[in-house]
Amino acid sequence: MNRTRVVRACSAAAAVLTLVAVTGCQDEPRPAPDTSRSRAAAPPAPSATQPAASASPDAPPSRAAPSSPASGDGRRSLVDARVAGGLHKLTGAGALRDVPVDPGEMRDGMTLVAGHYRAPGEQGPPVLFEGVDGVPEDTAVRREHLFRGMLEHLRWEPESGQPLAEPLDPGPLGGSVECLLASLGEDGDVVCGWADEGTAAVALFRGSTPAAAGKLFVRMRADLERRG
Repeated sequence: MNRTRVVRACSAAAAVLTLVAVTGCQDEPRPAPDTSRSRAAAPPAPSATQPAASASPDAPPSRAAPSSPASGDGRRSLVDARVAGGLHKLTGAGALRDVPVDPGEMRDGMTLVAGHYRAPGEQGPPVLFEGVDGVPEDTAVRREHLFRGMLEHLRWEPESGQPLAEPLDPGPLGGSVECLLASLGEDGDVVCGWADEGTAAVALFRGSTPAAAGKLFVRMRADLERRG
C-alpha cells in the first residue's frame, strides 16, 4: 500500500467514527438549558426608543396620588357635623333654609357648610355657622370676606365704626382664630372666625362675649374640621 492509499483509508475511518458519534447523541436528546435564572438576574436593557422606566403593557395602571386634603399635604376639609362643640344641628323648623352670608367665589373642589346649632334644651337664638374649604387664595382674606358678610347679615351700621377682631387661642387645630364684638356694649352679637390651610369659617353667637364665644367656637371647630 502506498502513502496516498494510507491517507485515504485513515480519512474514511475518521468519517465513519464521526458519523457514529453524531447518531449516538441524537438517540439521547439533551434537555434544553434552564435560562429562567439568567433572565431574572439580568433583565434585557431597554431599547433606544423605549424609556427605561416605562411600564409593561400588561401591568395595571398606577394610581395617582390624590390632591385632596387626604393626601397629607396639610390642607383641611369641613364636615357637616350633626353635633359641634356639644351643640346640635337644628333640623325641621329650626333648620337653616338658605345661605345668609355670601361665602365668596366658589370654585371646583370647594365645599360650603352652613347650619344652625343650639345646645339641647335651650330655646334662645341658635349659633349660625358658615364655612368653606378648598380655598385657593389666602384664607385670611376669605375670612375677612365672611366677617363683612356676617356684619351685613346683622345689619351693622357702618356709622357705628368697624368692630375690631381680636385674636384668640386657636386650639389644637392651629391656624388663626379671631372674634369681634358687633355691639356698643360689653356683650351682644359676637362673630368668630378661623383661617388655616385651605379653610375659612365664621359663626355668629347672640348675646355673648368674645371670650365665651371664642372658647365655644374652638370646641365647635374640632367637630366641623378635619385635618389632612
